[in-house]
Amino acid sequence: MSDVAIIDYGSGNLRSAAKAFERTAHEADLSCRIRVTDNPDIVADAGSIVLPGVGAFGDCMRGLEGVPGMKDALSRAVMDRGRPFLGICVGMQLMATRGLEHGETRGLNWIGGEVVEIKPADPALKVPHMGWNELDLVYPGHPVLTGLGSGAHVYFVHSYHFNVAERSHVAAQTDHGGPIVAMVARDNLFGTQFHPEKSQAVGLRVIHNFLHWRP
Repeated sequence: MSDVAIIDYGSGNLRSAAKAFERTAHEADLSCRIRVTDNPDIVADAGSIVLPGVGAFGDCMRGLEGVPGMKDALSRAVMDRGRPFLGICVGMQLMATRGLEHGETRGLNWIGGEVVEIKPADPALKVPHMGWNELDLVYPGHPVLTGLGSGAHVYFVHSYHFNVAERSHVAAQTDHGGPIVAMVARDNLFGTQFHPEKSQAVGLRVIHNFLHWRP
């Protein structure tokens, strides 16, 4: 099995994400290297690619664009060569057409939709949406969801959410004063709004499934 590249573009839980992937690969006895990298050549050659993200949509997009050659290498590997891709938190949101956090920022436009502010119907619910919440699987047959069931709890921390244009691209959702997309999927693309590296057994199962996924 070839390398897994976790992209370092100055925004993300790199250490905790890498440790979770390394632990999962070791426990599954997978012969792959987990590489945290800002080298576009390594990303272009990787067997699977992970894009974490913490912070504001615009800042993360500018960070990705600020690494020379990275955005092009990512597009070639994921969109042209079909390598499995996992976006985590803002890394998932960057797949959108645009983000509306502190103004408008163009996204990667890999999955249609826009990232907008969470506005719970119940004003007593706080934003950011932070803590453990329940998953409702919309696409339970997806390989990355193997072994999971609706009702599993995962860890969220975000103030904006991905309003996905096509329902068929929603793999799971949660509720915080209204439905919030928790996972997206299309072809070789997968994304989690929650942090699998902080979501204990459920999160590690998602990582395990991703590492075995061959779309």
